Amino acid sequence: MDAYDVVVVGGGPAGEVVADVPAADAVVMAVTQRPVATAVLEEKAGEAAWKTIPSWALIATADRNIPPAAERWMARRAGSRITEADASHAVAVSRPAVVADVILDAARATR
Repeated sequence: MDAYDVVVVGGGPAGEVVADVPAADAVVMAVTQRPVATAVLEEKAGEAAWKTIPSWALIATADRNIPPAAERWMARRAGSRITEADASHAVAVSRPAVVADVILDAARATR
């Protein structure tokens, strides 16, 4: 079975794909994703939670949306407990067990 991370529609070379997520899932993700609302990008953020509470970060090392180096920098700045996974931006779909493990680690550590 073919596997894809992203089906590029008008955002890159025709047919560009990155193997990571089953093709059927990638198609559903591509046709159901809504554009980000401008208000979301313009809304002012409050106090950064990582300044006052523990944080965890999952770095998807094959992410082509957010550079892994930038993710690492932000995670280190926040003092996060870092986990890395060989996965795309769709890590929650392609590596759900890794995501669940990070969440469970955070839950256990903050009881």
